[in-house]
Amino acid sequence: MWSHVIFEHPATFDTLAMDPGKKQEIIDDLINFTKSKDYYAKIGRAWKRGYLLYGPPGTGKSTMIAAMANLLKYDVYDLELTAVTDNTQLRKLLVDTASKSIVVIEDIDCSLDLTGGGRRKRTRRKRKMVRRNMKRWMRIIVFTTNYVEKLDPALIRRGRMDKHIELFYCGFEAFKVLAKNYLDIDSHELFATVRKQLEETKMTPADVAENVMPKLGSDDEGTCLRRLMKALEEAKEEERQKAKEEEKEEEEEERKRKETENGGDDASIRK
Repeated sequence: MWSHVIFEHPATFDTLAMDPGKKQEIIDDLINFTKSKDYYAKIGRAWKRGYLLYGPPGTGKSTMIAAMANLLKYDVYDLELTAVTDNTQLRKLLVDTASKSIVVIEDIDCSLDLTGGGRRKRTRRKRKMVRRNMKRWMRIIVFTTNYVEKLDPALIRRGRMDKHIELFYCGFEAFKVLAKNYLDIDSHELFATVRKQLEETKMTPADVAENVMPKLGSDDEGTCLRRLMKALEEAKEEERQKAKEEEKEEEEEERKRKETENGGDDASIRK
């Protein structure tokens, strides 16, 4: 049931926009796993490692998977969980994977947190199916989600998803990786300004990369960095306006609540 596609993605941990310390921690964990087959057999556990990648859209979950695969030289299998109907089918799919492989289940919150009365039972069955078969998987399994709070705690506990990796908005260290990737620079007079803006504004690595990437052959480093600075300033203004709107909504809700309470008090007095 798997279709074979040659994996070609240029992402590596060297080009991954992430804090260097966190990046090295993940690399060490992956390499330790590949060397631990005998240890897992000795303690009677399936030789598998589960990773949960979570964070807002655009923070690099798919790029992280590609970097993992390229580091280990593993095949990648993208499992569409909604298309799997029962344990037998899932086991068959897993048996058909290569021994050195990464099985990816993207947006698991969408696959499992189905709504509607008729779907709830199917959702519970699917959760049990995943939990049961994770014990047998002798692979690296990567789950991704934008909304980790929606997941069943029993599914993401240690032993099923061994390592939880939160992917954040772009910080300065991640930005420097992107500047090196796209502009081939390690420093610039505008870096200090960009650093300050990134500390004050939420922007994903994907959006930072889009603004840093040269659009024309004539774009130099300064042009690209100033474009990013402008985008960060606009994003900051959007956040400011959104905060104002939310504050107004809260004030309006508070006003209505007080009116309701006062109305109830007046009615009691009249009685």
